[in-house]
Amino acid sequence: MVLNQLTVFFIIIYVFESLTIIAQSSFTLAILGREWVLVKRLSPAEMILICLGICRFCQQWSSVLSNFCFYFKLNCVLWNTEIIWEFTNVLTFLFASLLAVFYCVKVSCITHPIFFWLRWRILRLVPWLLLSAVVISCVAVIPSAIRTHIQLELTIMEHSPTNSTLIEKLKMFEQNFSKAHKIVVLTIPFLLFLVSTIILMACLIQHWKQMQQHNTSLSNSSLKAHSSALRSLAIFFILFTAYFLMIVLTFADMKSKKGHWCWAWEVIIYAIVSIHSTSLTLSSPTLKKALKIKFWGRESA
Repeated sequence: MVLNQLTVFFIIIYVFESLTIIAQSSFTLAILGREWVLVKRLSPAEMILICLGICRFCQQWSSVLSNFCFYFKLNCVLWNTEIIWEFTNVLTFLFASLLAVFYCVKVSCITHPIFFWLRWRILRLVPWLLLSAVVISCVAVIPSAIRTHIQLELTIMEHSPTNSTLIEKLKMFEQNFSKAHKIVVLTIPFLLFLVSTIILMACLIQHWKQMQQHNTSLSNSSLKAHSSALRSLAIFFILFTAYFLMIVLTFADMKSKKGHWCWAWEVIIYAIVSIHSTSLTLSSPTLKKALKIKFWGRESA
C-alpha cells in the first residue's frame, strides 16, 4: 500500500500523541506506585487516578495496534485488539465518571441525607466502586465478543454458496446492533459524569458568590482557589464532553474510514485525550509536585 504525504503526516502526529499519552500514563503509574510503596496507602482520588493511568496505558497501545491493523487490513489481529480497546474505553469512562462523583460527594454543599451518607462512606466505597467498574466493563464487552464471532462466521459464509441477501441482512443487523450497544454503554457513565460535574460547579459558584461579599485576605485566597477549581472543572468538562462526542461520531460512522481522513480523525481524538491526561496530572498534588522536582529541582517543590 502506497502512502501519500498527507497520510504519513497524520500517522506521524498520531504516533507522537500516542507516545505522549503512554508516557503520561507511565509517569502516573510510576509516581503513584512509588507513593503507595513508601506510604502504604493512597487517597481515594489517587486510587482512581492510578487505575485511570493503567487503563489509558492499555487503551493507547490497543488503539495503535487496532488502527494499524485496520489500515493495513490485518483482520485476524484487528478483531482482538478492538475488543481490548472497547473494554479499556468503557473502563476509562467509568473511572472518569467515578472521579467526578467522588469530588461531587466530597465538595458539594448539598444537604440531602443521601449525600450525607455517601460523604461518610465514600472513602471505604471507592475500592469496591473501582472493582465494580472493571466487572461492568467485562459484562459490557460480551456483546462485542459475540459480534466478533458473528463477523468470523459471516466471513466464512461469504466464501460459501449461501444466499448473499441473507448475509447482507445479517451484516446490517450486526452493524446496527453494535452501534446502538456501544453508544448506550458509553452514554450512561457520561451522563453520570455530566450530572456530577454540573452539581459540583453549581456548588462552587454558589460558594464563590458568598465569599465575594467578604473582603478579608483569607477570603481573597479562597476566591483564587475556587476560581482555579472552577477553571479546572470547566476544562475537564469540555475535554471529556468533546472526547465523548468524537467517540459517538466514530461509532455512528460519520467519519471517512479511508485514507488520510481516518488518521486525521484519530489525531483529533487523541489530542483531546492527551490534553485531558495532562489536566488530570496537574490536578493531583502528588503528581504536580513530582513534575516540579523533575523539571525545576527540589527547591521548587
